[in-house]
Formats: sequence, C-alpha cells, structure tokens
Amino acid sequence: MHANNTAPSIHPEPQSLFLRACLGLEVRRTPVWLMRQAGRYLPEYREVRKLAGDFLSLCKNPELAARVTLQPLQRFELDAAILFSDILVIPEAMGMELHFLEGEGPHFPKPLRRMADLDRLVPPDPRNQLGYVLAAIRTIRQQLPAGMPLIGFSGSPWTLATYMIEGGSSKKFSLIKTLLYNDPEFLEALLDRLVVAVTHYLNAQIDHGVQAVQLFDTWGGILGPDEYKRFSLEPMARIIAGLKRHGSDGVRIPIIVFSKGCGGYLETIASSGCDVIGLDWTMALDQARRQLGPRIALQGNLDPAVLYATPERIRLEVRRVLETLGRQNGHIFNLGHGVEPNMDPDKVQTLIQAVHEISGALRA
Repeated sequence: MHANNTAPSIHPEPQSLFLRACLGLEVRRTPVWLMRQAGRYLPEYREVRKLAGDFLSLCKNPELAARVTLQPLQRFELDAAILFSDILVIPEAMGMELHFLEGEGPHFPKPLRRMADLDRLVPPDPRNQLGYVLAAIRTIRQQLPAGMPLIGFSGSPWTLATYMIEGGSSKKFSLIKTLLYNDPEFLEALLDRLVVAVTHYLNAQIDHGVQAVQLFDTWGGILGPDEYKRFSLEPMARIIAGLKRHGSDGVRIPIIVFSKGCGGYLETIASSGCDVIGLDWTMALDQARRQLGPRIALQGNLDPAVLYATPERIRLEVRRVLETLGRQNGHIFNLGHGVEPNMDPDKVQTLIQAVHEISGALRA
C-alpha cells in the first residue's frame, strides 16, 4: 500500500514543501526542483569543473561536489537540493574502467558482452569504493540551509546495463537489445548484480543523510511493455523493497521513479512501491492523475525546451502545467528531463518565480 494514505501515525510529518508533496500532504504552494539544476548552464559550475580538471575528478572530490550541489540554491529559491554525482559511478565502483570523453560522453573501453565478463565485476562496498559520494553527502548536509531536503539518486539497473554493454551512449541500443533476445540469462545476471549494488548504495546515501531518493530510468522507454516490466521495472521494484524507508528523524523517505518515455506504463510503474512517479513532457499530468488517482505523487513535467522561449511564454507554459492539477496535492514541479547545458540561468529564474507565484495564487 502507498505511503500517502497508509503511513503510520507514529511517524512525524515532514515540514519541507518538497517532502510533503512527495507524500501527498497539504502544501501552501507547489514545490520545485530541477533535474540537472547543478550543471554546465551555470558559469560558477564551469569554474569549479575547470578547477577539478575533468568531470569524473569533480564527482570524486567531496568538497567540490558539495560546492556545485549548493550552487543552484545560492542563485535560485528551490525547494530541494540534489546530490551532484553521476549514475555511472556504480559500474566504475564494480571494477569497470570509465572515461568521460570531451564532447562524446561516457566511455567504457571494456564493455560487458557475455556471461564470463561478469566475473570482472566486484560487489562494491559503498563506504569504500563510493566513499567519496558519502563524504560529499556529509559535507552538503552540514552546509545546506535549515530545512532544505537533499535528494540522493542512482541510475536504474536497466539504464546502467545499457552503458555497461553498449560501452557508452547509444542511439539504437542494438547490442543490449540483441542480448535481451539472444542471451536474456546473461542480462538478468547482470541486472541481479546491479540490484544488489544499487540497493546498498542508496541505503548508504540514506544512512548519510539524504531525505529522498530518485531512480533515473533514462532508457526504460526503449523497451516494449513486456520487456519493460521484466528488465526495467522488476529490478527497480526489488531495489525499492530493499530500501530503508524512514530517516533518523522518523520521517518517511520518498522514492521517486523517473522512467523517461514510459507514460504508457504508469500503472506498471505505480506497482513498484514508489511514492512519486516522475513524468516527461509526453504525458499530461491530469491524465496521469486520472489513471493513478491520489495514491501516487507526480513530478514534472515541463519540456526543458520551453526555457528557450521568452519569459512571457515560459510563464504561460508554467501556468498550463500547474492548472492541470489545480489545488490537488501530490505534485512536485520539475522539467520533463534535465536543464540543457546551454540554458540561460535567467530563464531558470523566470521559471522558478512563476511556479512560486502561480501555484501560490492557485492555492490561495
């Protein structure tokens, strides 16, 4: 059963707008945070990245990772911080060599292609191989404004597997889809290892102070319905079942599932045990609410490209999204994907101010 209507009364209600919205509780306005809110569109981020030397070095430096996590909060009135890291730190922690090539993205020079390749993977101990992430969380929590929640995250097993098998980013995903049909036992064996690694990793993040976690299932949308359930959703559901659900303060820790391109699988995603479903811009919020009812919170879902428009158009599009749910609880405003690297920070400010003003007026 879902937390929104079955959370035991012995657990305290959170105070933050973001956490309250995740649990379907009353809020005075719609909370807002943005995927990739810390990133290349901010000049202050680019300076820190230059200081770090390269992207992976930035991820592995707890002080610098904490600094860039906090940068958007110093510029914008956001309702949550999200840990600055990358989903591919898990495959690297499992023993895979990882490079980020300028202009090309991540690259694994020795991808996984057959059952024997899995022998190269080691079960990572988050305190050791991923200790730099946990150190960043500690630093961030010490420096966060009072009451500001911190979101932790991981890639979904399916999404991580696409990179580990393809060797990097892909447009056709021909290698992993070939294995999906020709050697599903190999793929499931890899996913099993990733379920264990991600569960331990997210629980370690919770132990160190994150107050919500998001599973980024970026490539779930390349799968058909049966394959999505078997190879993407079921591994995520096993992770969710293994996560700690309350922090040291007794407040419930919401789990957000963001499966890009999966608006047609909403009921399937809702069966995972998550508290919040993140939506891309292809699914209308009111349609999702009609399908799911009030038991699951919704996150999203403005098209990031709207931020290229004029401030006036941005405000109109923000209003359109907010008015689809009106005064209903259980909505976190976000983009339908991440902030683009070449975005004007002033446009992001316009969006955030519009969410505050328009959602506040809708609830007045």
